[in-house]
Amino acid sequence: MKEEKGSLLSRQFATFLTARSQLPAAAARRFCDLVLQLGIAMDGGHSCLPVTAAEEALLRSCRLVAEEAGTPLVLRGGRLYLQRYAAYESRLAEQILDLAAHRAPLDPPVEAVGMIPPLVDQRQQEAVELALARCLCLICGGPGTGKTTTVARILAFFAFSLAAGARIALAAPTGKAAGRLGEAIAGGLAALSLPPNLHALLPQSAQTLHRLLGVRPSSPYFRHHRQNPMPWDVVVVDEASMVDLAMMSKLVDALKPGARLILLGDKDQLASVESGAVLADLLTALPENRVELATAYRFDTTIRQLAEAINRADGEEVWRQLQDPRRVNVCLAGSMATILQGYEEFLRLAATASAADLGRLFTIFARYQILCASHHGRRGVETVNREIVRFLAGLGLSCRQEGWYPGRPVLVTRNAYHLELYNGDIGIFLPEAGVESGKVWFAAADGGFRGFFPALLPPCTTAYAITIHKSQGSEWDKVVVVLPGEDSPLLSRELLYTAVTRARVAVQLVAEKPLLCLALSRSTRRCSGLAGLLLAGRPAAATSVDADDSPARMRSEEKGQ
Repeated sequence: MKEEKGSLLSRQFATFLTARSQLPAAAARRFCDLVLQLGIAMDGGHSCLPVTAAEEALLRSCRLVAEEAGTPLVLRGGRLYLQRYAAYESRLAEQILDLAAHRAPLDPPVEAVGMIPPLVDQRQQEAVELALARCLCLICGGPGTGKTTTVARILAFFAFSLAAGARIALAAPTGKAAGRLGEAIAGGLAALSLPPNLHALLPQSAQTLHRLLGVRPSSPYFRHHRQNPMPWDVVVVDEASMVDLAMMSKLVDALKPGARLILLGDKDQLASVESGAVLADLLTALPENRVELATAYRFDTTIRQLAEAINRADGEEVWRQLQDPRRVNVCLAGSMATILQGYEEFLRLAATASAADLGRLFTIFARYQILCASHHGRRGVETVNREIVRFLAGLGLSCRQEGWYPGRPVLVTRNAYHLELYNGDIGIFLPEAGVESGKVWFAAADGGFRGFFPALLPPCTTAYAITIHKSQGSEWDKVVVVLPGEDSPLLSRELLYTAVTRARVAVQLVAEKPLLCLALSRSTRRCSGLAGLLLAGRPAAATSVDADDSPARMRSEEKGQ
């Protein structure tokens, strides 16, 4: 076993179990290495570790390994699990199969059919019909394919068809994604001109999954779980590819009997930061509950073509498109100075702005974003942010590496539920007359803004450049994607696709062809047994997990998901 591999926690855990394994010396060394490999796999987002027949025989000889409950490790289907994650997987498979099989057809009244005409897009219409027929509906598709438009139509039918007092919830993994979902659904419902009494039954905003499940202050436990289910009759979750195994298990566990679950997502995006690839597993195993939207309506054609070439892993075609002079909005970036200059207009306005200018400031900031593959390194977030500040300061603008200055954009990196600030929220600092420092302002759900003194904020970082992982659930007019100049384990096809599809109008890449092609050659494949359990239809007995325990929340916050 190589001591330099794996986190300190993984190494300590492997050593701890090995000391209690009662295996002979040679077998104990092999066992320790397997447990360390499992820890490394978990750190990489896998929910389990595949093992060979010989390794399986060794594991079966250890008293700390079993097929079901009662041991720290579980061996099932040629995969080694931590007991807790085997339990999450089994419990989720069991409940998803029940949901998927449950038919609860709604027959909208005649007035609803007349008021809500069928959608022109056949697949969108199929998604509406599926959601009205089954308790589990999976709607996937790339940007601009009409996922939220389709859901708005579904919710309108629910308003007509569900019993009076039925409750509908909209949710997403992050505050930013929840805000976008709420806005999109509200716009889609407004276009339908529903009667006021029906419109009042529908949700006007979305919330994070953590808030939906009921965060307890200063506690790692959720308020809602299988003994105390959520009150919602319908739960809609956007950006479902970001939801990890533990969180999805907790969500489904907390659904009340008979509730409907609608999951929206893009199967080609990055998987969750934490363990598992739940949406991909569900889409693979449950075709009768799935509709894939294919036609993009609100997405630039050239960006869509670039994204399609990325998904095909066609490096030559991607490089050709980036070098095509006719594709002015999809290209390789020019000089670094040109990239850094993208925030000049924003900071010049911020230099003299007041709270009355916040709407314009946020609008300008939303036009441009630099996305990096990693935090560290020559082209990482930390370096690029330093270069931007240094460049803008050289233009005479009032900015600096440390402290607060007019227009400093910040990204929240840890949830602060008491402030209703969430991981991924972006704020802008402005000085305030008569106040020593000023406030950081964030967009509010009602269209206004909320200001906080910097000392009250949860951990934040400067946000001229952010990681591609942090960009999930967000969109900007123009995006500059900065890939590292050297190989990195983070590089993958999904990473590049996610970055490119954050752009509404234009995307530029800072990349060399060899590294770009290397990224395209790699696909993130998570090791998971969930799809197999669902396809078999016979999930293993679910080990008990504390009803309201949510380790996913604590780990997500510590890692800054």
